[in-house]
Amino acid sequence: MTIVPGFIDTHNHGRGEGLLNNVLVGNPYDVEFVTIQSIIDKLRARAATTPPGTWVEGYFFDDTKLKDNRGLNAQDLDKVSTEHPVVVRHRGGHTGFYNTVAFQRAGITKDTPNPYGGTYDKNEKGELNGRVTDLAMATLAKAGPLESFSPAEKEKRVSNGVAFISKKFVEYGLTTVHHNEPGVLAAMQEQRVRGGLLHRVSYEPAGDLLEAMIQNGIESGFGDEWIRLGATYEHTVDGSFSERTMAISKPYIGISPPYHGNLTETQEDLNAWAERVHRAGIRLNCHANGDVAIDRVLTAYERALKLYPHGDVRPKITHCSLINDDLVRRMKALNVVPAEFSTYAYYNSDKFHFYGEEMMSHMTAFRTLIDAGIVPSAGSDFSPGPFSPLMAIQGMVTRTGWNGETWGANQRISMEEALRVNTINGAYNSCEEAIKGSITAGKLADFVVLADDLHTVDKGKIKDIQIVRTVAGGSTVYQA
Repeated sequence: MTIVPGFIDTHNHGRGEGLLNNVLVGNPYDVEFVTIQSIIDKLRARAATTPPGTWVEGYFFDDTKLKDNRGLNAQDLDKVSTEHPVVVRHRGGHTGFYNTVAFQRAGITKDTPNPYGGTYDKNEKGELNGRVTDLAMATLAKAGPLESFSPAEKEKRVSNGVAFISKKFVEYGLTTVHHNEPGVLAAMQEQRVRGGLLHRVSYEPAGDLLEAMIQNGIESGFGDEWIRLGATYEHTVDGSFSERTMAISKPYIGISPPYHGNLTETQEDLNAWAERVHRAGIRLNCHANGDVAIDRVLTAYERALKLYPHGDVRPKITHCSLINDDLVRRMKALNVVPAEFSTYAYYNSDKFHFYGEEMMSHMTAFRTLIDAGIVPSAGSDFSPGPFSPLMAIQGMVTRTGWNGETWGANQRISMEEALRVNTINGAYNSCEEAIKGSITAGKLADFVVLADDLHTVDKGKIKDIQIVRTVAGGSTVYQA
């Protein structure tokens, strides 16, 4: 057996409430192929208990994990119901697949122009195929109401969800998670009192909470070693890596007319947001996947930090997927802390052919970042990617996926480096490296007992090592 520091995930959406209550059409935790018919059947069962006109939704769909060898389309979802708007949400969070009823009730036709930052995709005949991307999904919301709950019901669902996902996190060896999950802070505090919060939280604020922090002078770092306010929620600037909508300078392979992905915020709006948040002493955090989006984010960060110098603020870029030498230079100058996709190298290897080897040699570029003196951390982005730190480590040291394909082998890192990415680098990401991230006298007693030695086990079997025990604050929070 081996003892390692507690693992840290620096970008995770949690979503325990959804795991307990939503229709899950895919496997949240591992690679699993499903059939289109199984999706239809699960949604039909939910539709049978849902009032007509109310949304029927499926979650954790992965378009490259279908046994049917074809894509999901509107005609498939028309078989679910003709009385409900139906959507299957990709686990990546940037695309949805809708039935005909949803388009009709939202007033969307094949002639409706694409809005800024999104698309209504069409088939070879020019008809809507059901797939909608990024900001265009907002226009479908008016197709019907969501299922509603009383305040008491909602509170119970959220609280139960926090307890559920916390148990899951420690089962996989996570002792700290950076939560991008609006509306659950009160439930986290409640579960902490009850003993149901088993992992430490860096809570990344958005919306009303972020505004309240700005108005009341509350800065990042407020809280204690169990629940602390961190950088902001990921401020979204472009689309998705896994769903092929991120904003890139070179066009996507095999798409005509040439498609460069979606930008979801103008430079002017991004500049204003970054200036206001940074001036308030709150750490910046933007979602930027493609090189075009990363360039925009760095421009906004450079401007804000020049206007209001604050010392070592460690602005965060979530995903930071496709980089080049100039972007790396600018990141280093600002001491940007990137939260890189952690499990994608293993889980999403069936999507990398959409980008090609040349681009993948600059994608999720742990080797390049480390060599430049930048401190990258592991951010699973769950639900888009599974959150297993051992799956992440396997992908980082091999760059080989579940299907045996290896992409961007030049970005492999050593086992020791991968451990740091998943532990001490995560602590550095939230400015907490003095109290966590390593097994050191005086630091928090967060550690994991593994059944095998990461340094000697077959690299292709790292993800299967058993978590024997997870300890947080000196107390066992998971025992196999």
